[in-house]
Amino acid sequence: MTVLAGVKAPFELTQYAIAIKQQGIDFVIRHYSHQAGKSLSLAEARALTEAGLQIGVLWEAPDAHLSYYTRAQGCADGAAAFLMAQSVISQPSGSVIYFAAPDLAEEDGAIVRYLEGVNQAFRAAAPGERHYQVGVYGSADCCEAMMARGLASLSWLADDDEPAYAGYSLRQQAGALLSVDDGRRISVGRACTSAERPAGLFRVL
Repeated sequence: MTVLAGVKAPFELTQYAIAIKQQGIDFVIRHYSHQAGKSLSLAEARALTEAGLQIGVLWEAPDAHLSYYTRAQGCADGAAAFLMAQSVISQPSGSVIYFAAPDLAEEDGAIVRYLEGVNQAFRAAAPGERHYQVGVYGSADCCEAMMARGLASLSWLADDDEPAYAGYSLRQQAGALLSVDDGRRISVGRACTSAERPAGLFRVL
Protein backbone atom coordinates (compact mmCIF):
# COMPACT_ATOMS: atom_id res chain seq x y z
CA MET A 1 0.00 0.00 0.00
CA THR A 2 1.34 3.42 -0.95
CA VAL A 3 2.20 5.83 1.88
CA LEU A 4 0.23 9.07 1.40
CA ALA A 5 1.21 12.55 2.57
CA GLY A 6 -1.34 14.81 4.20
CA VAL A 7 -1.93 18.06 6.05
CA LYS A 8 -4.15 18.90 9.04
CA ALA A 9 -5.75 22.32 9.47
CA PRO A 10 -8.36 23.83 11.83
CA PHE A 11 -9.43 26.38 9.20
CA GLU A 12 -11.11 26.33 5.79
CA LEU A 13 -8.91 25.24 2.88
CA THR A 14 -11.30 25.77 -0.05
CA GLN A 15 -9.29 28.52 -1.71
CA TYR A 16 -6.01 26.65 -1.19
CA ALA A 17 -7.10 23.21 -2.42
CA ILE A 18 -5.36 23.30 -5.82
CA ALA A 19 -2.16 24.82 -4.39
CA ILE A 20 -2.05 22.13 -1.70
CA LYS A 21 -2.43 19.35 -4.24
CA GLN A 22 0.29 20.85 -6.42
CA GLN A 23 2.76 20.51 -3.53
CA GLY A 24 2.54 16.73 -3.48
CA ILE A 25 -0.15 16.46 -0.81
CA ASP A 26 -2.56 13.51 -1.12
CA PHE A 27 -5.08 14.18 1.65
CA VAL A 28 -6.36 16.82 4.06
CA ILE A 29 -7.55 16.33 7.65
CA ARG A 30 -10.31 18.73 8.68
CA HIS A 31 -12.63 19.02 11.66
CA TYR A 32 -16.17 18.35 12.73
CA SER A 33 -16.91 20.78 15.55
CA HIS A 34 -19.46 23.08 17.14
CA GLN A 35 -17.04 25.98 16.60
CA ALA A 36 -18.00 28.35 13.82
CA GLY A 37 -15.43 28.41 11.02
CA LYS A 38 -13.61 25.30 12.21
CA SER A 39 -15.84 22.61 10.71
CA LEU A 40 -15.59 21.12 7.26
CA SER A 41 -18.40 22.32 4.98
CA LEU A 42 -19.88 20.55 1.97
CA ALA A 43 -18.57 23.26 -0.37
CA GLU A 44 -15.08 22.81 1.03
CA ALA A 45 -15.29 19.02 0.82
CA ARG A 46 -16.29 19.29 -2.83
CA ALA A 47 -13.46 21.72 -3.59
CA LEU A 48 -10.91 19.40 -1.97
CA THR A 49 -12.30 16.42 -3.88
CA GLU A 50 -12.26 18.31 -7.18
CA ALA A 51 -8.61 19.22 -6.57
CA GLY A 52 -7.79 15.50 -6.28
CA LEU A 53 -7.39 15.42 -2.50
CA GLN A 54 -8.79 12.80 -0.15
CA ILE A 55 -10.37 13.91 3.13
CA GLY A 56 -10.14 12.77 6.73
CA VAL A 57 -12.08 14.20 9.66
CA LEU A 58 -11.32 14.72 13.35
CA TRP A 59 -13.57 15.63 16.28
CA GLU A 60 -11.44 17.53 18.77
CA ALA A 61 -12.83 19.30 21.83
CA PRO A 62 -11.41 22.80 22.45
CA ASP A 63 -9.37 23.14 25.67
CA ALA A 64 -11.12 20.18 27.27
CA HIS A 65 -10.44 19.15 30.87
CA LEU A 66 -10.42 15.64 32.28
CA SER A 67 -14.02 16.09 33.47
CA TYR A 68 -15.06 16.52 29.82
CA TYR A 69 -14.33 12.89 28.95
CA THR A 70 -17.44 11.10 30.18
CA ARG A 71 -19.67 8.54 28.56
CA ALA A 72 -22.46 11.13 28.29
CA GLN A 73 -20.15 13.59 26.52
CA GLY A 74 -18.99 10.81 24.20
CA CYS A 75 -22.61 10.12 23.31
CA ALA A 76 -23.22 13.82 22.61
CA ASP A 77 -20.06 14.29 20.54
CA GLY A 78 -20.58 11.02 18.68
CA ALA A 79 -24.15 11.96 17.76
CA ALA A 80 -23.10 15.44 16.62
CA ALA A 81 -20.20 14.12 14.54
CA PHE A 82 -22.37 11.43 12.97
CA LEU A 83 -25.04 14.00 12.05
CA MET A 84 -22.46 16.30 10.44
CA ALA A 85 -20.98 13.42 8.48
CA GLN A 86 -24.30 12.09 7.27
CA SER A 87 -26.50 15.16 6.86
CA VAL A 88 -24.02 17.95 6.04
CA ILE A 89 -21.17 16.27 4.15
CA SER A 90 -22.75 12.99 2.94
CA GLN A 91 -19.55 11.28 4.06
CA PRO A 92 -19.38 7.82 2.46
CA SER A 93 -20.25 4.79 4.55
CA GLY A 94 -17.24 2.85 5.81
CA SER A 95 -14.97 5.89 6.19
CA VAL A 96 -13.78 7.05 9.60
CA ILE A 97 -14.34 9.87 12.07
CA TYR A 98 -11.35 10.23 14.40
CA PHE A 99 -11.83 11.41 18.00
CA ALA A 100 -8.99 13.14 19.82
CA ALA A 101 -7.70 11.58 23.04
CA PRO A 102 -5.26 14.03 24.67
CA ASP A 103 -2.96 12.68 27.37
CA LEU A 104 -5.19 13.96 30.18
CA ALA A 105 -8.08 11.87 28.85
CA GLU A 106 -6.12 8.68 29.53
CA GLU A 107 -6.29 9.27 33.29
CA ASP A 108 -8.64 7.10 35.34
CA GLY A 109 -10.09 5.42 32.25
CA ALA A 110 -11.77 8.62 31.07
CA ILE A 111 -11.09 8.01 27.37
CA VAL A 112 -12.54 4.51 27.67
CA ARG A 113 -15.83 5.87 28.95
CA TYR A 114 -15.80 8.66 26.37
CA LEU A 115 -15.28 6.31 23.41
CA GLU A 116 -17.89 3.93 24.80
CA GLY A 117 -20.29 6.85 24.49
CA VAL A 118 -19.15 7.62 20.95
CA ASN A 119 -19.71 4.01 19.91
CA GLN A 120 -23.11 3.98 21.59
CA ALA A 121 -24.13 7.08 19.63
CA PHE A 122 -22.92 5.59 16.34
CA ARG A 123 -24.87 2.38 16.93
CA ALA A 124 -28.01 4.34 17.82
CA ALA A 125 -27.71 6.53 14.72
CA ALA A 126 -27.44 3.58 12.34
CA PRO A 127 -28.79 0.43 14.03
CA GLY A 128 -27.91 -2.72 12.12
CA GLU A 129 -26.07 -0.78 9.42
CA ARG A 130 -22.42 -0.29 8.59
CA HIS A 131 -21.90 3.44 8.55
CA TYR A 132 -18.85 5.22 9.97
CA GLN A 133 -15.88 3.76 11.75
CA VAL A 134 -14.68 5.21 15.04
CA GLY A 135 -11.03 6.26 15.02
CA VAL A 136 -8.83 7.46 17.89
CA TYR A 137 -6.14 10.17 17.75
CA GLY A 138 -3.69 9.99 20.63
CA SER A 139 -0.53 8.45 22.03
CA ALA A 140 0.69 5.08 20.82
CA ASP A 141 -0.24 3.43 24.13
CA CYS A 142 -3.72 4.95 24.06
CA CYS A 143 -4.32 4.04 20.42
CA GLU A 144 -3.17 0.47 20.94
CA ALA A 145 -5.34 0.08 24.05
CA MET A 146 -8.48 1.50 22.39
CA MET A 147 -7.97 -0.75 19.38
CA ALA A 148 -7.52 -3.78 21.64
CA ARG A 149 -10.75 -2.94 23.50
CA GLY A 150 -12.66 -2.65 20.24
CA LEU A 151 -13.52 0.99 20.94
CA ALA A 152 -11.71 2.17 17.79
CA SER A 153 -11.13 0.44 14.49
CA LEU A 154 -8.47 2.87 13.23
CA SER A 155 -5.80 4.86 15.04
CA TRP A 156 -3.80 8.01 14.41
CA LEU A 157 -0.57 8.49 16.36
CA ALA A 158 -0.38 12.05 17.66
CA ASP A 159 3.35 12.16 18.42
CA ASP A 160 5.92 11.61 15.68
CA ASP A 161 8.66 11.12 18.31
CA GLU A 162 7.01 8.06 19.83
CA PRO A 163 7.84 4.54 18.64
CA ALA A 164 5.04 3.35 16.37
CA TYR A 165 3.08 0.17 16.82
CA ALA A 166 1.98 -2.07 13.97
CA GLY A 167 -1.72 -1.24 14.03
CA TYR A 168 -1.71 2.48 13.28
CA SER A 169 -3.37 4.03 10.21
CA LEU A 170 -2.10 7.62 10.40
CA ARG A 171 0.95 9.21 11.98
CA GLN A 172 1.38 12.85 12.93
CA GLN A 173 4.50 14.61 11.65
CA ALA A 174 6.16 17.97 12.25
CA GLY A 175 4.20 21.01 11.08
CA ALA A 176 5.03 22.96 7.96
CA LEU A 177 4.42 26.21 6.11
CA LEU A 178 2.79 25.76 2.70
CA SER A 179 2.89 28.40 -0.01
CA VAL A 180 -0.53 29.25 -1.46
CA ASP A 181 -1.78 31.07 -4.54
CA ASP A 182 -1.91 34.58 -3.09
CA GLY A 183 1.75 34.52 -2.04
CA ARG A 184 0.92 33.82 1.58
CA ARG A 185 2.00 30.82 3.60
CA ILE A 186 -0.32 28.80 5.78
CA SER A 187 0.76 26.87 8.87
CA VAL A 188 -0.46 23.28 8.85
CA GLY A 189 0.17 20.02 10.63
CA ARG A 190 1.57 17.14 8.61
CA ALA A 191 0.59 13.48 8.65
CA CYS A 192 1.23 10.33 6.66
CA THR A 193 -0.64 7.08 6.23
CA SER A 194 0.62 3.62 7.12
CA ALA A 195 1.90 1.32 4.40
CA GLU A 196 -0.01 -1.52 6.03
CA ARG A 197 -3.50 -0.24 6.91
CA PRO A 198 -6.16 1.96 5.29
CA ALA A 199 -6.80 5.32 6.96
CA GLY A 200 -10.54 5.70 6.36
CA LEU A 201 -10.16 8.68 4.02
CA PHE A 202 -12.91 9.66 1.59
CA ARG A 203 -14.06 11.83 -1.28
CA VAL A 204 -17.51 13.37 -1.84
CA LEU A 205 -19.70 13.67 -4.91
